[in-house]
Amino acid sequence: MSLIGGIRPPIAALSALLLSLAGITALTLGKPENALVPEAVRTSQQYVAEDGAMALRASLDESVTDLTRTATLFNQGRPVSPDAVLDKVGSVYQKWRGTAVIEIRSGKLLGARGENVPLTAIDRTKLADRGGLAPRMVRLPNGQTRLVTLALLSWEGRPQQLLIASSSLNVPGVSLGGNRAVGVIAADGRVLSSRGALDGKRDREEFASFARIAAEKAKQNPITAKQPGSGGYPGVSGHLTGRAAEGRQTAAGYASLATAGQADATTAAGLGLTVVTQVHVAEHASQLARPAFGLVAAGALLLIGGIAVLLLVSTVQRPLIRLFLESRRLTRGDLARPVTVPRTGEAARIGAALERLRRQLRGAPVVDTEGPGPRKGLGARALLAVSAVLLLVWSVPLMLLLNRADGSVRVPTQTVRDQKTRTETLSDRVRRALNEGHADLAAVAALIGDRTSPDDMRTVLERTTRDHQRYESISVLGPDGETLARAGRAPHPVPGKGPSDKPFEVSGHGGKKPVITATAEVPGRQGAAVVGEFRIDFVNGLLGRQGLGEVRVVDTQGRVIGGNSGYRAFQQLPGHLKPLLAKENTHAEVQRDGGRVRVVAAAPFSGGGAAKDLRWTVVSSQNAAGLAIPEYTRQNRTVLVGLLGVTAATACLGWLHIVVVRPLRALAVHAEKLADGDRKTVLFPRHHDEVGAVVRSLELIRQKLQEQPRDRDRNHDRDPRPPAEAGRNK
Repeated sequence: MSLIGGIRPPIAALSALLLSLAGITALTLGKPENALVPEAVRTSQQYVAEDGAMALRASLDESVTDLTRTATLFNQGRPVSPDAVLDKVGSVYQKWRGTAVIEIRSGKLLGARGENVPLTAIDRTKLADRGGLAPRMVRLPNGQTRLVTLALLSWEGRPQQLLIASSSLNVPGVSLGGNRAVGVIAADGRVLSSRGALDGKRDREEFASFARIAAEKAKQNPITAKQPGSGGYPGVSGHLTGRAAEGRQTAAGYASLATAGQADATTAAGLGLTVVTQVHVAEHASQLARPAFGLVAAGALLLIGGIAVLLLVSTVQRPLIRLFLESRRLTRGDLARPVTVPRTGEAARIGAALERLRRQLRGAPVVDTEGPGPRKGLGARALLAVSAVLLLVWSVPLMLLLNRADGSVRVPTQTVRDQKTRTETLSDRVRRALNEGHADLAAVAALIGDRTSPDDMRTVLERTTRDHQRYESISVLGPDGETLARAGRAPHPVPGKGPSDKPFEVSGHGGKKPVITATAEVPGRQGAAVVGEFRIDFVNGLLGRQGLGEVRVVDTQGRVIGGNSGYRAFQQLPGHLKPLLAKENTHAEVQRDGGRVRVVAAAPFSGGGAAKDLRWTVVSSQNAAGLAIPEYTRQNRTVLVGLLGVTAATACLGWLHIVVVRPLRALAVHAEKLADGDRKTVLFPRHHDEVGAVVRSLELIRQKLQEQPRDRDRNHDRDPRPPAEAGRNK
């Protein structure tokens, strides 16, 4: 018999799958899993750490790029004094805590601004080596850590100088609230900087413990550290929980700045830093499953599955095996005993045909009214349908009816707070990115100065577009709107004759995408300005954050400027989100619309910079069904068990229908035709199973029936008596 064919394997597989599914049901839906902190809250801490890591990495990379590009632009112009360099850098960028210029050969300090830069940590003899100008972390005597960035100032005929800038390692833009702490740790687990709720000894000890664990986990390969195909954050990230005490528990998240591939490798990614966030969660234990429900469901499956399997065994398997044995008996020549005919279905038709064939082998005519008459009852297809209905009676309610989470689902308070925190962090990140873009244009405008050659200006603009991918195009416009130099694509037409007097403007109404332009006046050029057009994909790319749902950037009139999913330019924000725009500060809430529950938040631009005048608001909306909330977790598990039941029934019963039932129905037709006198149709077995064995037996019977007339004629030719005598004897 074939290993995958026959009547036994599908029924045996169905029995094994139903037993396994009953065990899965009892363990999945019946095992109580009481958790003080729901999975949604723990995962949210991981997302907060990822947001902080992305913000810190972008800030550090931007600082390094800005200092290097500024030094390069200075090198392309006429020599200037160190004080002029520092004043220009300080007027355009306010991100560095301290800046200085030294002469490389002698080490003499030529100028300084802000806090003291740790010059002793710089080995001037190794600056010419590969990586000698790479940023480095320096620990100050007071225990704080600074990132020191270096850039070379070089003019012909002057000694080479070194431009140095130091910046802190604080995570920008993460809203802490009253019970959150965030910090940056080194590769050895040492806390480099921290802020937030770390006043108590227990809090500091827990944070240090989380830092050590996170540092060890961050050493993993980002590709192998997560599930295959999970995607999401490119580095190593995860969440941790501390010990519970007095009805509260500490949850933490961590995310490394290191990335998986060379395409994402940046200066900040190579520093070995990890962001850790910690929050105290006071939640009541949530029961994710009800033991009685799981046990009852598993018992019902065993009962219903047992009935279905017993029905298949008694009405399909046993009659077919009996037909197989009866057909073999007839081929061996045992014709004395009548064929045992099953009661119903195709098996009864085949059994009746075998009985008629037995009589014909004994010499009876084809038209024989003494054989068993036609049997009535359910066929094999109907029996399969009955078994399928029995299994669906158990599976379908689990998929569609039982353990459904309705509109009264309780969303953890910390989840709402984290939605607010992450939306505020994202709003700050968008504002900072626009401010950085405007500062770059201001630096370009200041460094262009009195350059009048279009080629010289174009060289500066092309370097800026190459170093910063946020711009669609950069142009230098004269007071009358004439384009003096341009790099990148052709800009969209801007209303007005000359450059705008506003730092940011949004146009393109009625078009396919918004046009965001920033303007920085060129000093000393009588109204000339550098105008940069931002790529809308750059803004949209900032909004793509896992676990935050649908994110939109809207203006003061509620029109959509950007988003992390499909949207139409300047379309109005959905009605259920418009009330959030009336709030002056960051706000988050739970919205319930029938059975749908959403966690929504809105964070308007806050803080300084040129982008503040835009007064944009970042709005996020997360469907609660996508969060690991206990009610939805129980619903998802119930649906999964129901789907497994449907899958098992479909696979095994479909297998049985293809391998057994369809050939069995065809066999019944061929057997009846053979019993009715069709001796010409040759029967070929399709499978090496019970049905195939019966087909082979019928073919042998057909051949014997064909030989019967020839045997009678041969016997008649061999009779030596005269015809008259032979006829009298007959």
